[in-house]
Amino acid sequence: MRLNKKYISENEGYVEFALKAAKRFGAGQAEVALSIDDGLSVSVRNQDIETLEYHQDKGLAVTVFINQCSGSASTSDLSEKAIKQTVKIATEIARFTAKDEYSGLANEGDLASDYPDLNLHSAWGVDVDEAVELALACEKAAFKVDKRIVNSEGATVSSHESFQVYGNSYGFLASYPSSQHSLGCSVIASEGNGMQRDHWFTSSREASFLEAPVKVGKQAAKRALARLNAQKISTAKVPVLFSSDVSSGLFGHFLSAISGGNLYRKSTFLLNTLGQKVFPDWMHIIEQPHIIAGPASRPYDSEGVKTRSRNIVEQGVLSAYVLDSYSARKLDMQTTGNAGGIHNLIVESGEQDFKAMLKLMDKGLLVTELMGQGINIVTGDYSRGAAGFWVEGGKIQYPVEEITIAGNLKNMFEQVVAVGNDADLRRNVRVGSVLIEEMMVSGN
Repeated sequence: MRLNKKYISENEGYVEFALKAAKRFGAGQAEVALSIDDGLSVSVRNQDIETLEYHQDKGLAVTVFINQCSGSASTSDLSEKAIKQTVKIATEIARFTAKDEYSGLANEGDLASDYPDLNLHSAWGVDVDEAVELALACEKAAFKVDKRIVNSEGATVSSHESFQVYGNSYGFLASYPSSQHSLGCSVIASEGNGMQRDHWFTSSREASFLEAPVKVGKQAAKRALARLNAQKISTAKVPVLFSSDVSSGLFGHFLSAISGGNLYRKSTFLLNTLGQKVFPDWMHIIEQPHIIAGPASRPYDSEGVKTRSRNIVEQGVLSAYVLDSYSARKLDMQTTGNAGGIHNLIVESGEQDFKAMLKLMDKGLLVTELMGQGINIVTGDYSRGAAGFWVEGGKIQYPVEEITIAGNLKNMFEQVVAVGNDADLRRNVRVGSVLIEEMMVSGN
């Protein structure tokens, strides 16, 4: 991806051309988003190359508003003829859609007039041969850990770069590049009649921050080996510790429950809880969209609204929702700059590391894998298949499998005992291991 002035100007020009065409076709308002993606992905399995993929994708999406009626169309052809045709189709669609008083661009005063450089792009430059070598080394390291590592589901190296341009009829026009590189491995361990699989991966915007292939492979192997000879446990109500690998999912459900779409549809168990206590008094949750090279950092959201740091939960009290401009209007509120999602959610932790969290739990279930989608955001009911480890005396005793954990998210949030300082920095929700006071665990 050649990120020079000519390249930037050329691609911003496509967006400007589309906006001018929208005006000529009679649109009162319009917005245009252009995305360009380049990527390389290499997978090996059992020391043989399995897949080699390289892609170059371009897409231009147009949304127009005519008398509060909207129409959208998109194209991968960036010729003037194709762009004109795409805009024309969008305006024709708008003339047949129902009027929606809440539709339209974000308010002009909310747009990002200036924003920081967040260092979201770093080219790797890895070629196919180098990527294959890294993947092979990763998988080989896993096999060398123990003879009980008997098979592999593959090791993958990927490198992706993208360039985003957004413009609207207010005259807003901005662009930025980004990148994402990763290396991962999944292997199978076997002992007696039992087999277990597990994985590990590393991900970063900058390739130099990736973990070494040997380290990734070894970690994948150790995780699979630790799960051998898993047992079932009796049904009981016990404390549950979600490892940092899976705890981000709990707060993903929280975000869904306070998102604009679910709020204005009245389909969330956290309806009308703004200003109310939903977590323990010590809990603080912050959105920080301007973390340098952060996994979900953004200078502005997908409507051009400036992103900003803000408190979501203060001393356990829900202090803000997650809104784009449409849902904000439906709720008679202001956009929070979250069109396109949350931008780095930080769940503040205590001082306990993972070992301290196990000791705090003393006896209960450590969950390291979740299966199924048994979550009802309307009621908060939560039921997932799970695997992990049984803990007694603050120490892991043996692996467990074929269990189900169940509760209600509202109660679970209120019963968070502690959050560890072992946050998983690979994800857009940064949270450590999370200890819940009690949940129903169904086993034998």
